[in-house]
Amino acid sequence: MSNGILVINAGSSSSKFSVYVMDGGLHFVTKGQVEGIGVGIQPHFSAVNAAGETIADELWPSFEVGKRHSSLLRLLIDWIEGHLGDATLKAVGHRVVHGGQKFAAPAIVTPEVVSELKGLVALAPLHQPHNIGPIETLHDMHPELPQVACFDTAFHTTKRLEASLLGLPRKYLDAGVRRYGFHGLSYEYIASKLAEVAPQVAKGRVVIAHLGSGASMCGIKDGRSVDSSMGFTAVDGLMMGTRTGALDPGVVLHMVQSEGMDGKALEKLLYKDSGLLGVSGGLSNDMRVLLASDDPNAREAVDLFVYRIVKEIGALACALGGIDALVFTAGIGEHSAEVRKRVIEQVKWLGITLDPVANQNNALCVSTSDSSVSAWAIPTDEELMIARHTQRLVFGV
Repeated sequence: MSNGILVINAGSSSSKFSVYVMDGGLHFVTKGQVEGIGVGIQPHFSAVNAAGETIADELWPSFEVGKRHSSLLRLLIDWIEGHLGDATLKAVGHRVVHGGQKFAAPAIVTPEVVSELKGLVALAPLHQPHNIGPIETLHDMHPELPQVACFDTAFHTTKRLEASLLGLPRKYLDAGVRRYGFHGLSYEYIASKLAEVAPQVAKGRVVIAHLGSGASMCGIKDGRSVDSSMGFTAVDGLMMGTRTGALDPGVVLHMVQSEGMDGKALEKLLYKDSGLLGVSGGLSNDMRVLLASDDPNAREAVDLFVYRIVKEIGALACALGGIDALVFTAGIGEHSAEVRKRVIEQVKWLGITLDPVANQNNALCVSTSDSSVSAWAIPTDEELMIARHTQRLVFGV
């Protein structure tokens, strides 16, 4: 009988999951999500198998608000255990956004670890509570089931101190106010994949652009993080689908003093109403919609998105002392040939020569063979990275 590993990526209104089986290796079985958890609609459950075929698409019960997350998780576990075949669920890996300064690597969950994670809620109030909730619920359901916390911040703990400092009084650094960096599980996976497909490139200076609804960039050298566009929170750096990205603090002061905005209103503005959605005049936060639109606001939103990426490439190349490769990943990075084309055209002075055919076909390598700096489009897989960490910590494999 094989061992099954469940990976959970929980948010405020949805929970994504993936299931793997250890059978002469780590094999993907199924993935899906429960949507509409924290909003006033009936939760929707969907799942596909390893072949991409839909095996579940249904509405689930609406539980009372205070018990909705835990009740739906119990239903999900029951469903997963019924779809493991001959395998048995033996471990669970969780994506946890914030590991603070203490967690530089994934960790087996213990009461002490949970206590530490709760102490970091103030640093990631929109994510951390929803990452911790499933851990506690699963412990109540199956106290014997090993759980592993995998942190989005951990990959960036290799940065030099000056890449983590903020220009604030020292007492704030001691209180944990510093540049952390996020999307670390994605960057870790891309570093491992690049080592497989282009080992020599992976040892060099690589800029990775994780471009999705949430977007960030990271400079790595010999597979280790040197710096990242995201800082204290996941709203910093690049402009994103609905997030502002880097913003002059004076703008926030202006909103407070002139607009009378409080914390909640600012949070909504910075995280939900801005980015591609806001700059496009409310048209869409979907890059595909914006690229297909004739609206001048949509064009400006795309132009700004590309411009911010180009600027960050330059900044990270400086932090790395040069650049040997540029990697695009995540939804936009993997699938938008147009965005890749626009970015590479603006940084061709770095020595990148785009292969138009390869780029249009979403090939793995999208630069020409004689390009002095190579460019890649590599699909990320954060869930597989979590499953690998869970397998290693729980089973020693």
